[in-house]
Amino acid sequence: MAHESMIRFRVDDGSGLPIYRQLIDQVRQAIQLGFLRPGDQLPTVREVVRQVAINPNTVHRAYRDLEIQGLVKGRQGQGTFVVGTLGGPTPVAQGSLRQAMERWVRSARQAGLDEEGMQAILKAALHKVEEEG
Repeated sequence: MAHESMIRFRVDDGSGLPIYRQLIDQVRQAIQLGFLRPGDQLPTVREVVRQVAINPNTVHRAYRDLEIQGLVKGRQGQGTFVVGTLGGPTPVAQGSLRQAMERWVRSARQAGLDEEGMQAILKAALHKVEEEG
């Protein structure tokens, strides 16, 4: 019986990040945003391989690293399940922040910025705030 997971992986060959790291980051982000919660099942290795056409060992490595981080746990014959959470704002607060960010993205696009330009501005803003302490 096929299991429809709450997450669909994407691989960006141009990101410069190893594929296993991209998978880890996507799971962490889904947990952070509340899309994945403790008890949710990750796609099977076979499902991920079918989704993004990568080597099964890459998926195993990502899942193993997530398990070491205490975020997921493999259950023999059942799959891999989310068991941990990441701190941060509540889902309601995240929704409000996301809406504000969506408004900013629309404004940035209207001003003629592409994704790369938006990322540059975000990185500069993050750096400035970090410097200010």
